Amino acid sequence: MDGTPPLPDVAPKPSLQAALPRTEVIDIKRIMHAIPHRYPLLMIDKVVEVVPNVSAVGIKNVTVNENFFQGHFPGHPVMPGVLIIESMAQTAAVLVVETLGSNAAGKVVYFMTIENAKFRRPVVPGDTLRIHVTKNRHRGSVWKFSAVVRVDGVSVAEATYAAMIMDK
Repeated sequence: MDGTPPLPDVAPKPSLQAALPRTEVIDIKRIMHAIPHRYPLLMIDKVVEVVPNVSAVGIKNVTVNENFFQGHFPGHPVMPGVLIIESMAQTAAVLVVETLGSNAAGKVVYFMTIENAKFRRPVVPGDTLRIHVTKNRHRGSVWKFSAVVRVDGVSVAEATYAAMIMDK
């Protein structure tokens, strides 16, 4: 022994985030059960991570076949910013359904506010959006979220928004 006291035999405490339950990948069929959106306005392909009542990560694979590229912009396709915001909202809607359970499936989520929306660079065909949504708060049927959308780890858009979940 070199005279130093032995380290205590205590395992490190797991972080709160690591202790929360996570759901398996939510595929397009389950998304379509959870939210009422359909082509051409279904803006997420899958949800790869959900921590109920906390956060979710949605995926949108952007292809040249998207109908909005016909007019935005011919010869220079760029995904409209409002549709990136819509992908944030749809990811948040899946988070709400995963939090509230199957009773919330198929309900409609309406925007109430969109604040501090920023678009950092154009989204083009071939990009894969990773839509990171975090619940800020929830009271009654009103939910507030923050989202950051990344492509290849680089932020392309962000916003804070509030929405209300309602029956159709």
